[in-house]
Amino acid sequence: MSLSRRQVAAVGMAAVPLALSLGGTAHAGDRRRTLHIAGDSTAAQKYADAAPETGWAMALPFFLRKDLAVANHAVNGRSSKSFVDEGRLDAVLSVIRPGDVLLVQFGHNDAKAEDPARHTEPWSTYQDYLRRYVDGARARGARPVLATSVERRRFDASGKALPTHGEYPAAMRALAAEEGVALLDLQALSLALWQELGPEETKKYFNWTATEQDNTHFNPPGAIAVARLVARESLQRRVLGPRDVRRLDEPVPESWIGWPQATS
Repeated sequence: MSLSRRQVAAVGMAAVPLALSLGGTAHAGDRRRTLHIAGDSTAAQKYADAAPETGWAMALPFFLRKDLAVANHAVNGRSSKSFVDEGRLDAVLSVIRPGDVLLVQFGHNDAKAEDPARHTEPWSTYQDYLRRYVDGARARGARPVLATSVERRRFDASGKALPTHGEYPAAMRALAAEEGVALLDLQALSLALWQELGPEETKKYFNWTATEQDNTHFNPPGAIAVARLVARESLQRRVLGPRDVRRLDEPVPESWIGWPQATS
């Protein structure tokens, strides 16, 4: 997944895990449950210099009750491997608490065979790295949840939405079954949504601007739509309970999305 200059600039700012909730900032010492997210730029917090680009985890708190915090540790450009190798998983595990949830979404950057710092093989090293997240969460009394990578916007000439993630979603599905881990199949769910919307309407969900045609990252409507999928599927898979979620069938205004100024 290639990064624009402003996305690259945001990578450094996202190096410290960012805790988000609709009602305020979540701290490690809070007794309330926290949903931790480890992932890449499709989920990550975006800053004012990247607007209107929006990570789906920025919209997730709108679908969760205020007493369930969302700690968004996702960072632009990371794979399951580089997130671990840079010590980011250790940082997440240092603050995770019993009863928390660790939601893991990687795959976009694992496929970059030209970059050994990020590349993994679907049926070997990708699964090996994902097991570290699963085992780390379980060792701390938290619940691991795997999420296949949300799909890009890609259609063939007949208007059929095309999968773009190769064997990585299948490898994650197999690992989830093997390890008895809840799976949010965002790849399948988002692909079905893009098919329903079609080639033209999906442009309204991705980061298409006057200067950029980005078929990977979302704008506010796209982030809200994917966050809704995450919340609804979390309820269906019993990752969350009925008291944890809200607004699943209600509109969420784009104006609720905000991009903070990046700090040095």
